[in-house]
Amino acid sequence: MSREIAINLVYIVAAILFIFGLKMLGRQASARRGNTISAIGMLLAVVATLLDHHVVNYTWITVGLVVGTAIGVFCARVVKMTSMPEMVALLNGFGGLASLLVGWAEYGKIRAYGWERYLSEFAGNPVFTSVVIALTVLIGGITFTGSMYAFAKLAEWLSGKPRLFRGQQLVNFALCGLGLAGSVVFALSGDPAVAQLAFFVVLAVALILGWTLVMPIGGGDMPVVISLLNSLSGLAACAAGFVIANNVLVVAGCLVGTSGVILTVIMCKAMNRSLVSVLSSGFGSGVVAASAASGDVIQGELKPLSPEDAFAVLEAARQVVFIPGYGMAVSQAQHVVRELAEKLEENGAEVRFAIHPVAGRMPGHMNVLLAEANVPYEQLVEMDAINPMMPTMDVAIVIGANDVVNPAAARDKSSPIYGMPIIRAHEARTVICLKRGKGAGFSGIENHLFLMPNSRMLYGDAKASLQAVIAEFKSLNAA
Repeated sequence: MSREIAINLVYIVAAILFIFGLKMLGRQASARRGNTISAIGMLLAVVATLLDHHVVNYTWITVGLVVGTAIGVFCARVVKMTSMPEMVALLNGFGGLASLLVGWAEYGKIRAYGWERYLSEFAGNPVFTSVVIALTVLIGGITFTGSMYAFAKLAEWLSGKPRLFRGQQLVNFALCGLGLAGSVVFALSGDPAVAQLAFFVVLAVALILGWTLVMPIGGGDMPVVISLLNSLSGLAACAAGFVIANNVLVVAGCLVGTSGVILTVIMCKAMNRSLVSVLSSGFGSGVVAASAASGDVIQGELKPLSPEDAFAVLEAARQVVFIPGYGMAVSQAQHVVRELAEKLEENGAEVRFAIHPVAGRMPGHMNVLLAEANVPYEQLVEMDAINPMMPTMDVAIVIGANDVVNPAAARDKSSPIYGMPIIRAHEARTVICLKRGKGAGFSGIENHLFLMPNSRMLYGDAKASLQAVIAEFKSLNAA
């Protein structure tokens, strides 16, 4: 058996492991095993690639492996779950940058060798090779700068509010057209000087376009953008796989790209927005415009609640639902939430956790946090399943969630989020909202839920507030 056949057989095994691992990530109970299986597949793919006859020197490869492993271990141990959204944005960005550099390096090889020698050593069609190099640079560049901008917003280095300028959509469409035109010129031009100019035009456009596409994104659209950038990083990797004729990179890129697209569509449906409208309306600029145009004045008053009063309400409850949001992540309250749930169960209550698809700052954010706290998977209930049961809930505990429980989405046609499916927390007999202060959420929209007659506000850090409630339960048991 030749080395090439053996490497491709290993690639096939790695691809199968990727597929099974991705499938297992769909359930919390099997997610860790799926992650391990996918990691084994990637290890096989990396080892097989290193055995390729085109690798003539392992010095810099070894340096890269050591440095990359050290950074990965450091991030895994140091980065908090609170910072997972921005960490995912960084990983998407670095994936796009890696693909961009692969395309750039391959173009450098063509310039150094010339097409005749390049094609004799690396079989391929010059037009096809040029096209995939241009696409790799274009998609990779957009993914890199777009992800970096998303990271800066998620890390709150930049404001979470959209940044708009006159003619923004026209500028973005013009940049897209220029990038595609540059790609065509690069692929079809036989003049090395023209091809070089076209290449750097594509590179510059990609880096600028990623930034300008993400500028108008509001906080409420972050889960959609994260999943879309994840998909783009996969497509960039797939294109890079064609550039260097690596089958497993093509397969892995396709898996990431397609799964990212599917997740993006799910996120859009959860926000009652089509993918086409998101792509054409400036990633949330319409939300801000609608918000500014709305003169709606919210009636009612905020009714504070002490931890002792919250305990009195919960002690009598028999049906309790937790509705987590980004506030739970900020305060790192997931373990305390699980402890309170256990106290409620010991007191005879039935406990559920209602998960909205776009709660938090990235897809699956709340699921990750609750899994870390070892909350039983059976207690997690999706939005469509919990809503019919909401009128039977004695207490709904909203922990830092905002838009996903805002009744304005169903009642106020002037609201920017009107029509967005929500968890109908307001239908519970009593709603306890944990919130640091009286300000609006990350998207900047006031929450009507806080002012409803059956809502009470438990102000302060969510972790400290819940610990105070747990202390009341412990004192009751001690007595």
